[in-house]
This record gives sequence, C-alpha cells and structure tokens, in this order.
Amino acid sequence: MKPDKTKFLLSRIKIFESLSTEVVRELEQITNESSVITLPKSSIIQTPGSEKKGLFFVIEGKLRFYKTNPAGKQYTVCILSEGGIFGESESFSLATSGTYVETMEESTIYSIPAEQIEPLLSKHSELTLRFLAEMSKRLKIQDELVEKMVFRDLRGKVLYFLNRLSIKFGVEENGYRKIDIPLTHQELANMIGATREAVSLTLQELTNEGILITSRKTVMIDIQKLTEELS
Repeated sequence: MKPDKTKFLLSRIKIFESLSTEVVRELEQITNESSVITLPKSSIIQTPGSEKKGLFFVIEGKLRFYKTNPAGKQYTVCILSEGGIFGESESFSLATSGTYVETMEESTIYSIPAEQIEPLLSKHSELTLRFLAEMSKRLKIQDELVEKMVFRDLRGKVLYFLNRLSIKFGVEENGYRKIDIPLTHQELANMIGATREAVSLTLQELTNEGILITSRKTVMIDIQKLTEELS
C-alpha cells in the first residue's frame, strides 16, 4: 500500500490519533492491501465460535453485534461506526467474543493480525493504555444496554434504543434528533429481541403521541418528550 494511502487509512482510526511518530511508523509498516476489505450490507463477518484473533477497525460503514436467545430472537449488544474497534488479542478482548457481527450497510474494515499487534502492544505502553481504555468503555456501554433491555417493557426498550441510536448517529433539527440510519421495523425488532408486529404497533403509538415522526427512511425523536418519558 502506498505511504500516502496508508497514512490516510490510519488517520481514519480514532484510537491512533496523536500517537508518537515511532508508533505510527511501525503501524504503517504492517499495513498492506490485504489488510483492508469492503463488504456489502448484511454480510456476516463473525459468528459465535468463528472469532478470528486480531484487531479490526471500521474505516467506513456500520456494524451490528448481536446475540440470540434460546428461541432464536436476536438482540443487539453493540453498534460500531467509523473509527470503531472489535476483536481480541492475547492481551485483551474487546467484549465481542460469542457474538454475531453483521454489516448494517456497505462497510470497509482494516485488520491487524494478533501476531502483528502483540509486539506493538508489548513495546508501546501508550498504545496498550488506549486499547484498555476502549475495552473499559465498551464493557460499560454493553452492561448498561443489557440492563435496560432486561428491565424495561417493549415501549421502554424501543425508546431507549432509539435514543441511543439518535445520540450516536443523529442530527438535531428544531427540537428533534433525526436518526441518520435507514431502519426498518424488522431491523429494529431484531435489535431489541421483539417481533416486527409488536414493534410496529409501539412505533405507531409513539407517533400518535407526538414523540416520534417516522417515514420510510428516517425517524425523528422529540427531544423534550423523550427526556420526560425516560426520566
């Protein structure tokens, strides 16, 4: 891979920002064309038991991490967008073992095999600390998500999940947050482990109450009403 293209690639990964010149140079040396792949929407990257050792970085696109319960219902544990990281090495795991990983849209992923990242982690403490901070943050988010999904009713689950999506991917417009992800009722149902029919009824109820404005491609959430509902 050409040096300028490598630098551009690494600049898209937040965890590599402001690293020392020495670390960046070593990262550039292990980056090549085969390290980068682009996958279409709905591609399954990982299934439980098929995890690959190494670290994976989202350059473009969005990935959904989910598990299934004994009845086969899916429930989302994490969504990563540009700059997100997943995978594991001998030193640590980013809490994605035992999950399915699926692209929500066309996505480009950069990978570093475990045998290449481990020497860097051993040599550069600043890089290790960044990965440990990311791991801690990921675990906190997942623990909160699981708690909310277990103890809330369907209405609460829908609102909580839409709120999370709007904070991470939304844009504020005139007192609303618009979710910048095309999302079908079935996709939302899969994310929270519910049926499409039940989710559709809940969304209609929330729309009638003025909490949501929905269309085929967008969902807009009234920020004030949502805050009151979730408080």
